[in-house]
Amino acid sequence: MALHPAATRERDRDASTAGDDDVRGRAERMLLRKLRTRSLSIREARAALRDADVDGDVAEQIIEAFEQNGYLDDARLAEQLLDGALGRKAQGATAIAQTLARRGLDRDVIDIAMASLPDDEAERAGEFARQRARGMSGLDRDVALRRLHGQLARRGFSGPVALDAARRALDEASD
Repeated sequence: MALHPAATRERDRDASTAGDDDVRGRAERMLLRKLRTRSLSIREARAALRDADVDGDVAEQIIEAFEQNGYLDDARLAEQLLDGALGRKAQGATAIAQTLARRGLDRDVIDIAMASLPDDEAERAGEFARQRARGMSGLDRDVALRRLHGQLARRGFSGPVALDAARRALDEASD
């Protein structure tokens, strides 16, 4: 028995809708798996969906839903990255700003995060330099100063701050 043309169109439309729901469900599960291991910026989430060949409209709907549910929040991600950079990583302002930009955060979010940085860069540089200076006791002072200054610069501490911290740490270590 042949189906009426209107019934055939309805069946095809239902199958298409079910296929879209399946694609969306797979994309959401993939994004949730990624979020279990690491916080993502909105830009990183979009890239993950694009890499998974998710249609642009569907991807935007998923992003919007994840934002509304609090799974994606660039401001919160910036705070987390800032805490890590100030704590265990002992990074300077330059490195922190680069990390935030590399993770795809908007300029406004980066500016707010950088404005909230404590004004203790010299102290953090000094603490890092003191830790490293202990292991340089056998080196010539100029060599140790260059190495320590380089380490501080690579961690994102500004030139004058890094050089001053390196000199003070080496002076303390030699006493």
